[in-house]
Amino acid sequence: MAGSVLAMALPAAGLDWQPAQALAQPWRAVTAAWVHWSEQHLGANLLAALVVGAYGWAARVPRAQAWAWAAAWPLTHLGLLVKPELLRYGGLSGVLHAGVAIVCLYLLVHAAGLRRWVGAGVALGLVVKVASEKPWGAALQRSEDWDIAVAPLAHATGAVAGLLCGALALLFSSRARAKRAP
Repeated sequence: MAGSVLAMALPAAGLDWQPAQALAQPWRAVTAAWVHWSEQHLGANLLAALVVGAYGWAARVPRAQAWAWAAAWPLTHLGLLVKPELLRYGGLSGVLHAGVAIVCLYLLVHAAGLRRWVGAGVALGLVVKVASEKPWGAALQRSEDWDIAVAPLAHATGAVAGLLCGALALLFSSRARAKRAP
């Protein structure tokens, strides 16, 4: 969140995702999340970041899932390479979708009762949301609700990166627990 606020004072052209610069300027896989194209875009993503953080905190996800989220961050943007026509991208939304996927997976695997049902419900909502945005369609889509064009593919690549990194975190943390067990 802090990077997003600070990046408003910097030129977006040096931070945003640009597939043509992916190899020469790999930091863009991280800094693209800090770039926002309008105040509405920034405000919505900052609010969403608070909600995703609260979801993870309420779910009591362990440190391994936080590391999974960090790993999913650049992978979210690297996934955008599947649509080279998306010449520029900025925003937290893909990374936020990764965080939601990680928390949902954790709850589905480790929670019981109502907490597992919450994880399942949010996971279903995430799948429906991402599918309804048609990420396989145009790289940028206009909406009356936004003052910017939206890149639904980023939401999909974020969810997939979160799911993969979250699954690896669960696998490695369960193996580590098994090794420590007497």
